[in-house]
Amino acid sequence: DCLGKLISSFIVHTINSSVSVSVVTLVPKDKNHNHGWVVFYLLIFFVLFWICFEGGSLWGPLKELWETVEGAIWRRQPESVHLLDLQLKKHKPYFLSLFKNPPKSTEQREKVRKASTEGISIQGQQGARLLPEQLLTEAFILSDLFDLGELAALELLLAGEHQQPHFPGLTRGLVAVLLYWDGKRCVANSLRSLILSRHGKTFTLDLGTDLVNLTTRFTDELMAHGLTKQILSLVSDVSVTREFERLQKERGLGNEKHRKEVSDLIKECRQSLAECLFSWTCQSPLNIDDTLALIGHLETVTAEADGSLDSVNLALVMALLYCLDVSFLEQGTEDREDLLQAIPLLTERQYVAAVHSRLVDGHVWKLPGLQAVVRLSWALSLRVLSQLPQGAALVEFTEADEALADQALLGGVFLFLTEGILGSEGFRQEEFYTRRLHALITDFLALMPMKVKQLRNRADEDARLIHMALQMGSEPPSSLRKDLEHLMILIGEFYWKDPFGLELSLDFWCPSESLQHTSLTGSFLGVALQRPPHKQVVLSKFVRQMGDLLPAPLYIPYLRMLKGLACGPQCSHYCFSLLKSNGAPHGENLQGGVSGSPVSWEHLFHSLMLYHENLRKDVPSADSAQYRHPPIRGITPRELDGLTAFMQLLTTIATWSETARLALCEHPQWTPVVVMLGLLQCSVPPVLKAQLLHTLAAFAKSPEIAASLWQSLEYTQVLQTVKAPGQRQAAGIEMELNEIESSCEEYPLTRAFCQLISTLVESSLPVNLGAGLRAPGFEPYLAFLRDAIFLPFPTRAYRRPAEKWEVAEAVLEVFHKLLRGYEPQPADFLLETVELQGELVPAHKPPGHSLMYHLLNDSPLLSLCLSLLEEGVRQLDTYAPFPGKKQLESAVLHCLSLLDLALQKEVVFMELLRESQSSVLVSPLEQLLQGVSAQSRRADHIINIARYLYHSSSNPEAAFLSAKILRHMARYPNIQSRLVGDFTHDPQAVSEKLLAGFVECLDNEEAQEEAEKTDGKYPEKRVARIRHETQIHILNLLITSLELKGPNLALYLLGYEVKKPVSSTNLQDPGVLGCPRSCLHAILSLLQRGTERRSGPLLTQQAPHLAQLCYQVIYQLCACSDTSGPTMRYLRTSQDFLFSHLKHLPFILAGNEIAALNQMSWLMKTAAIELRVTSLNRQRSHTQRLLNLLLDDQPHIIGSTSLSDHSRSVSGFLHFDTVSKVRRKLLSVLDAIDFSQEVPDTLQLDFFERAQIEQVISNCEHVNEQGHTVCNVKLLHRVLVAEVNALQGMAAIGQRPLLMEEVNSILQQVVERNRVRRCLSAKRHALQSWRSLVETILTACPAELIPADQRQLIIRDLLLDLHDKVLAEDAAVELMAIVAGAVFTLTAHLSQSVLSEQQQGAGLEGGSSSGFASIANSALHLILRKLLNFILCTGGGFQRLRAHLYGSLLYYLQIAQKPEEPDTLQTGVCMWERLTAPEDGFSKLQRENLAIIESYGTALMEVVCRDACDGHEIGRMLALAVLDRVLSIDRQSQWLVYLCNSGYLRVLVESVNQDDSALQALLLPQPPLLKPLYIYESKMALLTRVAKSAQGAVELLSCGLVSQLAECQVFHMLPENDSLRVLGQRDPSGFIPSPLERYRHILLPTLRLLQVILTSTTTQHQQGAAQVLQWVIVHSDTIQSILRSQDVSMGSLQELSLLTAIISKAALPGVLDLGQINSAAQLEFQGHIGRFQRQCLSLLVRLAGTERARYLKQIEESVSPGDAAEKREEMEVAMQQICANVMEYCQTLLLQSSSQAQFTVCLFSPSATEPTDVAVPSVSRVPSLGLVLLLLKNSTASFFHYHDTHTQSLAKLERLEQLAPEELRELCQGLVSGTGGVEKIPSVQRSVMAKRRLVQLVNNRAKLLALCSYIIETCLFVIWRHLEYYLLYCTPSDPKDSLLPEYRGESVPALHTPNTFLCTDARGVGGLGLSRVTQQELEQLQNDVASSFTEPFQRKLLEVEALYSKAHSHHTFIQALTRRIRGLVRHAKS
Repeated sequence: DCLGKLISSFIVHTINSSVSVSVVTLVPKDKNHNHGWVVFYLLIFFVLFWICFEGGSLWGPLKELWETVEGAIWRRQPESVHLLDLQLKKHKPYFLSLFKNPPKSTEQREKVRKASTEGISIQGQQGARLLPEQLLTEAFILSDLFDLGELAALELLLAGEHQQPHFPGLTRGLVAVLLYWDGKRCVANSLRSLILSRHGKTFTLDLGTDLVNLTTRFTDELMAHGLTKQILSLVSDVSVTREFERLQKERGLGNEKHRKEVSDLIKECRQSLAECLFSWTCQSPLNIDDTLALIGHLETVTAEADGSLDSVNLALVMALLYCLDVSFLEQGTEDREDLLQAIPLLTERQYVAAVHSRLVDGHVWKLPGLQAVVRLSWALSLRVLSQLPQGAALVEFTEADEALADQALLGGVFLFLTEGILGSEGFRQEEFYTRRLHALITDFLALMPMKVKQLRNRADEDARLIHMALQMGSEPPSSLRKDLEHLMILIGEFYWKDPFGLELSLDFWCPSESLQHTSLTGSFLGVALQRPPHKQVVLSKFVRQMGDLLPAPLYIPYLRMLKGLACGPQCSHYCFSLLKSNGAPHGENLQGGVSGSPVSWEHLFHSLMLYHENLRKDVPSADSAQYRHPPIRGITPRELDGLTAFMQLLTTIATWSETARLALCEHPQWTPVVVMLGLLQCSVPPVLKAQLLHTLAAFAKSPEIAASLWQSLEYTQVLQTVKAPGQRQAAGIEMELNEIESSCEEYPLTRAFCQLISTLVESSLPVNLGAGLRAPGFEPYLAFLRDAIFLPFPTRAYRRPAEKWEVAEAVLEVFHKLLRGYEPQPADFLLETVELQGELVPAHKPPGHSLMYHLLNDSPLLSLCLSLLEEGVRQLDTYAPFPGKKQLESAVLHCLSLLDLALQKEVVFMELLRESQSSVLVSPLEQLLQGVSAQSRRADHIINIARYLYHSSSNPEAAFLSAKILRHMARYPNIQSRLVGDFTHDPQAVSEKLLAGFVECLDNEEAQEEAEKTDGKYPEKRVARIRHETQIHILNLLITSLELKGPNLALYLLGYEVKKPVSSTNLQDPGVLGCPRSCLHAILSLLQRGTERRSGPLLTQQAPHLAQLCYQVIYQLCACSDTSGPTMRYLRTSQDFLFSHLKHLPFILAGNEIAALNQMSWLMKTAAIELRVTSLNRQRSHTQRLLNLLLDDQPHIIGSTSLSDHSRSVSGFLHFDTVSKVRRKLLSVLDAIDFSQEVPDTLQLDFFERAQIEQVISNCEHVNEQGHTVCNVKLLHRVLVAEVNALQGMAAIGQRPLLMEEVNSILQQVVERNRVRRCLSAKRHALQSWRSLVETILTACPAELIPADQRQLIIRDLLLDLHDKVLAEDAAVELMAIVAGAVFTLTAHLSQSVLSEQQQGAGLEGGSSSGFASIANSALHLILRKLLNFILCTGGGFQRLRAHLYGSLLYYLQIAQKPEEPDTLQTGVCMWERLTAPEDGFSKLQRENLAIIESYGTALMEVVCRDACDGHEIGRMLALAVLDRVLSIDRQSQWLVYLCNSGYLRVLVESVNQDDSALQALLLPQPPLLKPLYIYESKMALLTRVAKSAQGAVELLSCGLVSQLAECQVFHMLPENDSLRVLGQRDPSGFIPSPLERYRHILLPTLRLLQVILTSTTTQHQQGAAQVLQWVIVHSDTIQSILRSQDVSMGSLQELSLLTAIISKAALPGVLDLGQINSAAQLEFQGHIGRFQRQCLSLLVRLAGTERARYLKQIEESVSPGDAAEKREEMEVAMQQICANVMEYCQTLLLQSSSQAQFTVCLFSPSATEPTDVAVPSVSRVPSLGLVLLLLKNSTASFFHYHDTHTQSLAKLERLEQLAPEELRELCQGLVSGTGGVEKIPSVQRSVMAKRRLVQLVNNRAKLLALCSYIIETCLFVIWRHLEYYLLYCTPSDPKDSLLPEYRGESVPALHTPNTFLCTDARGVGGLGLSRVTQQELEQLQNDVASSFTEPFQRKLLEVEALYSKAHSHHTFIQALTRRIRGLVRHAKS
């Protein structure tokens, strides 16, 4: 497997690197035999191996080799040892023939020559490829230039072409030159790393034994093949100068940068090779030949111009010194014995002999000093050998050690060590150079004490000679040797710098007795004393003895030595003690001369005081001009040197040791600060003054001293801050600068003064400085620094060019510190004054405020800073070294820091300035930076700042600050477009460089994300962190810019069009179609690194924060509408980005959970967009592939990730099979989100008040860039420390450490709180992204890609896992809301999926084994239980959250709802069969669901009922819906009983009246919100559900529901149906209904509720009908206007339908118990009832009489053609329902009046003719019986029409599969409103919709058939009762009595009471109106009925009975009535 991975990665890499490789894809037949695979891979491996070496690719494979070596040794990556082993085997030839190129050959030359005509076969590509002539010419030049094979040269050139986008501005040839040397560098660095990892004597890298063994074995083999000689010859042969000459000749050098890069590469190659030998000898010595070869090489070495060795030769010298070293044996490590065996010095006599004879012979080396160093080293090794038992056999050599040492001393060994080795710039960069030289010096002093003594004696003798010569006035002899002086200087120089903090000089200090003297005998501070090692005692003695009786010539060298040995915290303390103990004892009179050592504090300070005394007499007065250059007397040059050396020693000790500083300052006799300040005012040379200032700066490091030093400075007026009246010219340091330093063109004093101020500013800055004599403050110092030093610095003359930049750096450092420490305060902006000598003068502002003011104006300070930046970038662009380069770079950094700080602080500064209403004017810095530059006359300041990014490799800090400034600028949208213009309008080269700078910073491979800041000890780690921060700032710049409108900087940097529409961009790989490498390419290459490995993208682990921002940029590009298209196209086609990253989810980072979660969040959000886009664009294969990846629960098959493999559907993967399941990717991601969150403990405080601290913390909170609310820790720290500092009194001072400790604990707590908040926010973000991805998969992706059964299983898994995580005890409540939302979506989709599965015929008949649908019942039950647990665990709060869960519960319960089935009217199944039929799946699931719900008892009921009554509107609606749903399935009525008993039902009922005012507000033309309406509807739906059971209805009545409704005023507010006005008020979006529609939304639910109550309370409970009748009467006006309304709309028909149903049951004579009411009220009630009767009958006239046709026409017109057919059908049903209700009312009235016909009431006049009056029917007229006959006929006709369509629809339903597409389309059109909607529906969905439509049609027709049948039966009954009365019992009156119209008019009152029409006897006496019926009318009635009621009509009626009534209604009822009517007509006739 590993081999396979290696090969595949190698193939990918080699192809990427343009290496020619031919890969043949072979697949072994038998996959089960692993041997086959191994052989196959090995075969390919060896083919590749051969190609690689033969083809000699000189860059790609070597780069890969270096990456592997680096990964294994330096990055310590897992699995790296194995990869390294393979790489070393593969590349061994490269190491064996180090730097050798593949040879040229004529055959190759011919092949390449013909490539332009015949083509050349490039392996890996089919056929021959023709190459351009130009390319071949370049290849030959390259081949000749580097003397390498023609094919290799061609390959290198092709690689150069491939890599060209990485090197903008270079041709492929120049890139090839770079790659050539880069390949060499990779080999050299790899070799060096391998040697460094060896096991040996000096150091260890702490690597695994496997790795160390591997590298040791490999390097041993190389060494055996002559590695040393190869390296030495290469170091001699390769030189920058020679290579440059060759390249120059062939034009192989490009611009300055290219030259610098090539030169750096060559130097690095040489250095690495030399360091290979050095590393080797550090660990194990060379053999005899190699040692001699190395010595031979060093014999010929020469020095640089300054006498020092270059770094390459230094490494070789150190290699030899380590080779001859045996001092390590003293250390006594555990493997000492093994090491003894391995050292040829101890084991091989001939080795010693050979080396000895070579070093002793008289041959002089080119560098005699170097020869002396080697001889001294050998002499010391011999001395060590002589002391070992093994040395006995080597006596003849070891005896020569003295002589060799003498030779070395004669050769000037110490001078050479100082100048040649210490002077080399590479010396301080390697720790082990330092250690070796330390060993050399200390060994000499310890092992050769006699030599040291000789040196001292000689020095004393020389001193005497010099003294004598001086006495005699002659020249001292020239032959004097200065060995001891050189040794002291060497020691001083060597130990003075300690970059690695080793403090090796401690070996020279033995803890002296005085230090140890303590009352604890034998122990020091309770620690037992150990004797120091002998060597340390000897060295300590050397230091002390050298100081005794010190001869004058050695005085300065000795002080210099002490200065070096005093470096370090401990050493400085020891040195201080030495100088202290050297002094004279106390009490001795110092006036009579100083006794004791001259090197003591006593002596030194006494001398200083004497100088001060002498010189003070010469101090001129401030204004006496004639003493401007007084004669300097008292200090000779020699004394000046001595004083300077002493001051340097004092400075060193004061710098390192705080105790020494304080002890010296507090000493009453020495008073160093006073004396030094005094000397500063005397006439001493500027050099000494500068040194005095440096020393004062060292003392100023202690805040205690700094505070008094400020006052002393002010008092002594070193800088004159108070001018005497009339004084014209400056005095003090300003005069020195302007007159002395300027004329000398040297500025040591100025620089020293800046350093002093810099240190003082850092330690303390007193506010009241100079109070009393001037306006207090720092302002005069700042003005001097600014106006006298900084602003004139460019125009001054400098003898030493570097000093110009040193001055700038020194003064800018002070500015930087001042601004860094400044925080704008409101007080800074007030105009304050101070009283000075009786007058008020304006007070000075803080220095930071002054600097801000200057930086926010177009001031000289800002101009100079900007021109300095311009100068800096111009100098850097030359890539040449120049004097002061380092200082210039430092000055540039300070300038950039000033701009950065000003941009950070300007917002607060300007806000405070505005609030203070000050007249001071400032401009925002970002606007000033857009100004025109004085030098270039162009607005290029920002461009100059951005150009520093291009120098990130050499100046990482400048690039960092540049990126930071640009990021600040990017916040302003108006600047963005300007910036884009500036960046693109510049010359092409500058524009290219700017883009390349950004890309280079992002591409940087050295950047590292460090957890903690490790600045001091490891500079390379600090640089790596700075590079990383730069990348972070650039990405934040992109993120900020992308949020602004285009054209913006991000679009330009990411490679999008900024001059054309962004969406027209066509992104390409770099180099394609001239596309440059952009930041997008850099981001992608950062992210793609490592995606092909199992461990996933490397960036996510190595730099988690960076990776997170990269993913965010990608997401923003995909989410923005303009950039989305081009980006997603590019990512999909060129990069396969999403798939390659998603497959590595989830990212798990142990130490950085927050970053890992955010990385996944952005990636998942991007994936969601991709799924949506590919689904919309019908790119099924892409969607499919991502779905497979995210949803599979089968293990992936290796290699099946290509697009072609993914044409199969997910079902192929997702079979519910238990053999080998893996976790679905989506679930693994969910697992990675830890729902628990540790919360920090509460604060435990002893001093501070907790509540106040919490208040302070909350005041310090702010929203950061990521949108998290966090506490500003720095601000909090400032507040708390200020609080502690404000405390007064001794107690407070004593407790200060405890207080500070508590402050620290508070800060730690706040940091932890911030982390917890960020962590929770990251979890929320991740969960939200996960949810959106899941929802996109379920909602946006084509349904057929995930079949219903798989979809259900996926949703099941997601739901169960989500619930498990959220129900865990420690789950964070902050995440619950998102989980609830996800649960809602998932449940909705589960319900939908089950539903669609049933619709498509997979349904469930009976309880199948798997349970319900594809998902088992057990799983559904589990989901339900978890859902209910979730609802319960949310407790009292979280009602909004529960809204989601109620929604989920409703969707879940919907699953068990039986789908609508077609009513086939077949009733063949008898009742018994129905009862004994097995339970179907729906009922079973419903029953089990109910059992689970009831198992939760009252706890669940309580929660749901409480939510239904109170809280958020949506929550209430959903809780009401849940109650409704549960009540509908609760057969045992447990929930109903709880609802009634707990009082919740009463609360709901009483809330109806409370809703009244809100509902009234809804009927205003512009309603506020529709919420009350929705809640009211939900409430009514629930009450209707309750009322459906008799028990519930009774409970509602007893709660007073109807009386509550009767009190509602909203029902009186029926809006006018003025269609024009309605149109004007209608909401344009169509969402808000018109007032009339809103009114109906209120009325209809109420009417339905009343209807249900009437139905449920039946006849036993007359109270129900009575209460409803009261409601009807209370709102009778409204009801009558509705009944009278001519409106023909769906709403009005529904109103009429419900009203007639209520009236037919309630408005009956017997409903009201009239016994209890007085007669007037009785009459009123009867009047109302009579009116309702008349209106209902008039409705019949409208709907069944002559109006019917007009009505139907109006209905046709009111239904728009776009509407669904459903609406038309619903209106038909409503009309039939109204007729049925009115007929039922008639029937009830007839039956209630009397059971016998002769006492009946008559409702219709005795006329059987069909009404012809077309006028609007009058309510005052009694309708005729002909109306009923007409209704009967129409209903019979309609019945047959409906029956036919019902039969047709049923037939279609049965043969649904065979229906033609046109028919399907027609059926679907019935469900889809609007035209053209059907076309978009997929074919699978169409058949499902058609089935639904057919079921709807069938059921609609069945309903209409039932209504028609009922109307026919009631009509027949009414006709029969009327005919029976009129024809049998009515007595006709004389026709002359009255005319029919009168009769009609006057008989109206007869309808009012039930008694009017009652005939008391058969003769008809007593009926007032009926006596008017004439005989003629009765005859006419009989004839008309006979003519209408014909035989065919009767047969039709009987057919209706046969078809329908027989099975569904009263059997033979129609038959009986038909017979009776026929009999009546005939009987009467007869």
